[in-house]
Amino acid sequence: MHSADTEVVTPGRDGGGDPAASFVIRDGYAVYEGPSAAGGLHAHAAYQVLIAVEGEAGLLDAAGRLHTAPVLVVAPMTPHRMVEGAARLRAFYVEPHSAFAAGLRARCPDGITAAPELADLHEGDVRAATPAGGGLDPRLVGALDLLASAEADTSMPGLAAAVGISPQRLRALARDQLGMPLARWRVWLRLRRAAEALCEGHSLAAAATAGGFADQAHFTRRMRETMGLTPAAVLPILRS
Repeated sequence: MHSADTEVVTPGRDGGGDPAASFVIRDGYAVYEGPSAAGGLHAHAAYQVLIAVEGEAGLLDAAGRLHTAPVLVVAPMTPHRMVEGAARLRAFYVEPHSAFAAGLRARCPDGITAAPELADLHEGDVRAATPAGGGLDPRLVGALDLLASAEADTSMPGLAAAVGISPQRLRALARDQLGMPLARWRVWLRLRRAAEALCEGHSLAAAATAGGFADQAHFTRRMRETMGLTPAAVLPILRS
């Protein structure tokens, strides 16, 4: 990520030390910890590491197969749906061009993979390995950085010219190394900006504008497709 760090902690009912839910957005990743909740079928443009704080995490894939384990890693653009399971989860969303993603790519090149060795993963581990790169072609990394810049020409010809390759080659790099077209990465960036705006206290409509969506309905539709949740469903976690 190329923005200031944002952290939201929702206190428990008793106002005590253990938060009911927390959401952190930092450079290259985000972390949610809190109650488990079932959601709709969706696919992230990031690696997801889903850790059950107690018990097991559960996901259904697009074919309806159930995956359960203390830790599940979901590769980018893998359709999946959360099922009721562990009462409390820690979920990392790791952008695929970060250095930490290189290790996840080796563990989970596609689909959903059990990864019990990551049970003790904490934010500090991810933060220590988040410089951009992650084993990707530097020209692709450059294009991703330009996409994150509001001033850059983000058309495919403009991006390709800026990093010194053809549009066809840039498309191939995104497909082969990210596992998604750059258009899907652009949607993830917009959702990330909108989520940051919500964390800062903006309304749903203002967050949609901050993310570059046409309107609140467009924001809602894209978030449901990408995360299996709607902004209205996430808002109580951030505001309670």
